[in-house]
Amino acid sequence: MPAFLLNSNTGKRTLTLDPRTKLLLLVTMAVFVLGGLGGAKMESFRLVISVMPLFFLLFSRKWRAAVTFALLFSTFYWMQIYLIPVTSGFVNFMVIAMTGIVTRFMPSIAMAYFVMSTTTVSEFVAAMERMRLPEQIVIPMSVIFRFFPTVGEEFTAINDAMRMRGVRFGGGKVTAMLEYRLIPMMICSVKIGEELSASALTRGLGAPVKRTNICRIGFRLPDAIVLALCLLAFGMWIRNSLFV
Repeated sequence: MPAFLLNSNTGKRTLTLDPRTKLLLLVTMAVFVLGGLGGAKMESFRLVISVMPLFFLLFSRKWRAAVTFALLFSTFYWMQIYLIPVTSGFVNFMVIAMTGIVTRFMPSIAMAYFVMSTTTVSEFVAAMERMRLPEQIVIPMSVIFRFFPTVGEEFTAINDAMRMRGVRFGGGKVTAMLEYRLIPMMICSVKIGEELSASALTRGLGAPVKRTNICRIGFRLPDAIVLALCLLAFGMWIRNSLFV
């Protein structure tokens, strides 16, 4: 199990951001890159926002994720620029579809991975309590923060076990692959959700008294820079909307 699921501190970080800043980053990425808010007028600024996850992953020492994101995004971005004008028909449609999906979804996925992998549950709960959100929101979201990484670990374990038994893609074992991988994954997901919910309640998330937290969160200079960039994005959109 990854260390960030168990420890109250994610270890040495070269860049530390407040969980609230990370959530605003994720919302900004989803609104402007995935949602395409602002249209063509925000295209240049949208590109700047799209490459931001690369720097956050590098500062967080997520080398494999950073390289994967850089290669995929740059490849499909240049395909979007150079292949769309010189293709036509079905090929043009496929290029537009593939490049559009990757260049819109990849930045948000990379940012979500950065947020999930660099934020502990304790930090997240402390941030939500600072925002005075009700427990009906904090408890489910804190469970989600641990649910997806735990499911990923279970999926890797199931894949390793099935490979040891010779159950792979192809080889006339498609039915066995679905039966021995998909069904255990579904059962594990239900069990993990129940266990994490019980764990959250055991730690006092549903208690009527205010919980204490040893995590130190707060806004620093990197948070101020990121917040200014996010506010600039929304400010540019408002200006473009008012002065059409």
